[in-house]
Amino acid sequence: MPKRILLLPALFLSVAGVAHAQLISIRTVPISQAHQFDIFPSYTMAMGGVSIAVADSLLDPFTNPAKGSRLGAARFFGSPTVYSVSSDAGGGRTFPLGALAKAGSWHGGVALALQEVDLSDRNDFFFPQPFACPACEAEGIDLGSNERSHGNAYVFAMAGRELSGGVSVGGSLFWSQLHAIDGVDLLYAGSARVKQYGDAVDLRLGLLKEWPGDRSLETMVLYNRYATTHDVFYLDFFWDPGAQQAFQQPRLEQNLDRTNTWGLHVEYEQPISATGWRIGGLATVNLASHPKIPNYEIQNIPRDPGNSQAFNVGVGVAKVHEATTFAVDVVYEPIWSNTWADAAEPIQTVDGETIPAGGKTIENDFRFSNALLRMGIAQDLAVFDEGRKALGLQLGVVVRNISYSLDQTDNVQLSERHLEEQWVEWSPTWGLSFRFPALEIRYRGSATNGTGRPGVENGGVVLEADVARAGNIIVAPSGPLTLDEVTVITHQFSLSLPLR
Repeated sequence: MPKRILLLPALFLSVAGVAHAQLISIRTVPISQAHQFDIFPSYTMAMGGVSIAVADSLLDPFTNPAKGSRLGAARFFGSPTVYSVSSDAGGGRTFPLGALAKAGSWHGGVALALQEVDLSDRNDFFFPQPFACPACEAEGIDLGSNERSHGNAYVFAMAGRELSGGVSVGGSLFWSQLHAIDGVDLLYAGSARVKQYGDAVDLRLGLLKEWPGDRSLETMVLYNRYATTHDVFYLDFFWDPGAQQAFQQPRLEQNLDRTNTWGLHVEYEQPISATGWRIGGLATVNLASHPKIPNYEIQNIPRDPGNSQAFNVGVGVAKVHEATTFAVDVVYEPIWSNTWADAAEPIQTVDGETIPAGGKTIENDFRFSNALLRMGIAQDLAVFDEGRKALGLQLGVVVRNISYSLDQTDNVQLSERHLEEQWVEWSPTWGLSFRFPALEIRYRGSATNGTGRPGVENGGVVLEADVARAGNIIVAPSGPLTLDEVTVITHQFSLSLPLR
């Protein structure tokens, strides 16, 4: 995928947040953002993130609050996480702190995380930092701070109760204050500055039923609201023949990114033999509405509102033998997404017909057929003091295949086009753990490959003065759009210790 030209006619990104499988990511270009929200501690993320047939007592309460009933002693945790994107395309640092506790039949937890995200410095070639914009000052336009780093904040709260008959229920709230989403600034090719602000809310209600023989069934309902705004500043250069001089014309575009998702998740697991084998299965449904989808400069095609129906079905198997654990998950994700552009006023088509205000001018029908493979192994290298102290090693790999087709209809030009795209992302994972009676220290890392960062090959386009001053100008990128391959490296250190 090195530096290929982007030919995609539409772009849609879905930010998954804290979800592991319950919120299904929808992407039409290989730009990964999941690493930014991968902030909570986990047993199995170093094993490729296997989860269907392997319990993860650290991460499970954050994905399904009913699973907090499996907590042991009250524990405090911290899991500082850092990631970096190759080619100076960004990075970030997150510092979560929290506590999980169980008292009698009740369980709960809270967590707070502060995050700093470094945006790409690729625009520094065209707009070096700091740079002056006299035309902006003259028109009262504030481009804002030229700092590359911006902060986000996350708050999580969970509570639940264990009922009779092996049934547990729980609810959780996850709120995010967002000022920087990794990679978004690069989707507006040729911009001088992009201000991001907004928030996201994730609400979950879960139920867990456990039977004798180590069998369990979990169900969960979720609602996720994602709402951010992008203030995009452009500096259009134009030639004034009267003054025989080039000038800057500032321009502000505001893009809204709004998605509301309802989801239902069901998962079941049980042992299949007395030799340590387990099997599990899952099914998920996401119904999403997109009241506003950003009109990224990288595509420059209006396409809102819209809706999506995303599904996944998966099966996992695991084998535990003495100090060794091996697990594999296979998940299939069919997705249907439809977006369109509304006419702001009546518009005439090429054959003389009229599309009324509010009618569809462009229609995009996406059909995804994605697949996910997770595989990992964990080995206790040394066990001391009857198992109360241990040194462990974890290895794994994640492979995701994304494939989709697009049928686009232009109701104004009366034209149609068909496009098919496919790519593979893969991530090796690794980890090391130290477990003591009252303390647990874990490290995990990953390297995500097959993703990219968009850019533009600048051609130095200059506008005429009368065009630049006309207002409501949408200038196409000054060169071909490209996608450069990058690698995202993530490291996390987690510390867990009892509160009493």
